[in-house]
Amino acid sequence: MRNGEGFLLIMRVKDMESVPIILVGNKCDLEYERQVDTNEGQRVAHELGCRFVETSAKLGANVTETFLNLVRQIRDHNKRLQMRRISRAMSPDSGIMLPGAGCWNSSGCIVS
Repeated sequence: MRNGEGFLLIMRVKDMESVPIILVGNKCDLEYERQVDTNEGQRVAHELGCRFVETSAKLGANVTETFLNLVRQIRDHNKRLQMRRISRAMSPDSGIMLPGAGCWNSSGCIVS
């Protein structure tokens, strides 16, 4: 990457396999002053498996939309994680007994 200072922010998030990422290129209004061109941004985004968006803080172009899109991705990601946890907890191999999930014997104990 040619002089891409500040181009890529790498973060470590505990307890997560992956986090939603959007690679954002700024100054789309100043095409000739860019340090990183569109093709390079798209290539890096492809390597990272994320979306590439160009913005202009000066013009406000794509700033709000990009932020809202990332928030949506995070919410969807969290919902999927929660559903996976629930389905694992409810699987027969989980060792967790939910009320009504087992058979009750005459003394009121769960027989598994």
